[in-house]
Amino acid sequence: MAKAREIRRRIRSVENTRQITRTMEMVATSKLKRATDRVYAARPYADRLGEVIARLVDPELSERFALLRRPERIRRAAVILLTANRGLAGAFNGNLIREASGLIRRLRDDGVEVELHVVGRKGINYFRYQGEPIARETTEIGDRPTADDAAGLVDPLIEAFERREVDAVYVVYAQFRSALSTPPAVLRILPVEPPSGDEAAATSYILSPSADEILTRLLPLYVRNSVYRALVETAAAEQGARRTAMKNATDNAGEMLDVLRRSYNRARQAQITQEIAEIVGGAAALE
Repeated sequence: MAKAREIRRRIRSVENTRQITRTMEMVATSKLKRATDRVYAARPYADRLGEVIARLVDPELSERFALLRRPERIRRAAVILLTANRGLAGAFNGNLIREASGLIRRLRDDGVEVELHVVGRKGINYFRYQGEPIARETTEIGDRPTADDAAGLVDPLIEAFERREVDAVYVVYAQFRSALSTPPAVLRILPVEPPSGDEAAATSYILSPSADEILTRLLPLYVRNSVYRALVETAAAEQGARRTAMKNATDNAGEMLDVLRRSYNRARQAQITQEIAEIVGGAAALE
């Protein structure tokens, strides 16, 4: 009887867990739709902005803009790591942290001094545990990042780059390909490297105001937009990874319930058989 009672407790526990994971899967599915809408809305603007900059930048202009400056040697670099505030998303946060750790290790092997900027509680907790100094950390950016969030994150680094305090800035984020494919990626946002292409080289413009004035406004906007796009892709990737993880957990709980119910039925059958045998044996002894 004790075995059947224990199995029944486990069945109730697994049923409660499955109810939670199913609810989290539904919530993640709802958030994923809105997050992917933001990703698809951000991509065309970012692509067109990159095309405009690619058509405006030439070697002569590059020498006059700090954000296009390419140092002969990178001595100090900033790494921005984007992670989530919450777990229960499979290997999502672990993959991002592993990618950032590999980038930091490669930079330091090349003699580069690295300062780390971390977004998200999961990345902050990991690097604190590892004893890695964090130059700046924030948990205030939620699953609906805005352009202001991106500006607040990268503007201090733009100023540091212009003052030659850092020579390069990298962003480690989750690239959203689909709900099932969200690989970590590394993007160098400073110095600005305009997209290249034959179309950009073949197109000419009549500019008003001058190219210098346009680039003065567009280059910081391009950097901020690159960070914003990384933020919205990471937010969408998080919801996709969480939905997948919760669906797998729900399916596994269902399989576990099938096994437990079969075990419970066998235990009950054994118990009933034993009770019948005891009754029959007692009756025979009275005869």
